[in-house]
Amino acid sequence: MKKYKRTLLMLGIVSLVFILSACSNKPITNQSTGIWDGLIVLNFSRAIIWLAHLFGGSYGVGIIAFTIIIRVILMPLMIFQTRSMRKTQEVQPQLKALQKKYSSKDRETMQKLQAEQQKLYSEAGINPMMGCLPALVQLPIIWALYQAIWRTAVLRSGTFLWLQLGHKDPYFILPILAALATFLSSWLTTKSAPETNSMNTMMIVGMPVVVFFTAMNVASSLSLYWTVSYVSKLVKPFLSKIRGRFKRNGMRRKRKRHSMTVPLRKQFGGPSKVNASNLNINAF
Repeated sequence: MKKYKRTLLMLGIVSLVFILSACSNKPITNQSTGIWDGLIVLNFSRAIIWLAHLFGGSYGVGIIAFTIIIRVILMPLMIFQTRSMRKTQEVQPQLKALQKKYSSKDRETMQKLQAEQQKLYSEAGINPMMGCLPALVQLPIIWALYQAIWRTAVLRSGTFLWLQLGHKDPYFILPILAALATFLSSWLTTKSAPETNSMNTMMIVGMPVVVFFTAMNVASSLSLYWTVSYVSKLVKPFLSKIRGRFKRNGMRRKRKRHSMTVPLRKQFGGPSKVNASNLNINAF
């Protein structure tokens, strides 16, 4: 557990250092230097421009394509987070039993409860602290995207539909879409939980509100990134549902074939005895 805490702490520090070091407003050009400007922000800018030219010159489409690529790269982390959440939900009855057993608030009992919880998590293969990993990884990505657009003149002045990418959405359409996609994503994530606790309820209600008011006050390019990100998260549950439906249909067909085969076996005395004489077929 301490190992994972140290890992998360280091990732948090690295993200904070990147963000604090990225306070420059100097334009991003091919002459930009440094790890943040020359390696990260400049390459983000180049990638968006290249994708925009690939898809007809629309910088908005370039941002959408770039967002999808980022989501694909982060997919292993998202899968890990989903599995960890599922495992955590499965051990909730044991956790509640431990909390009931060690209900006293004295220091010794609390330490025993913490030790038992850590043991349970370890046996179930759960790393509670790793649930924050995708969010920590995305912080520098979001800031780098903002910097790439704001500090690249051609992207800052770029347009997409009714949007000017370097400015706020004047009609608040993207903030509303981002908040709605966030709500649906959070709701679908917690829907599979056997029970909904206060933390889940707060996430379902609170996150869309935070995303909406944040998206109202940032460049529409970031709102576009958030909207596409959360919409892409909605695809996975639907694909899983469709895959599960196909799997269930396959199992039904298999059981149906089996139910039709068993009477024939009983009638003709088993597979080894099903021959021409059993079926009254005359040999030619």
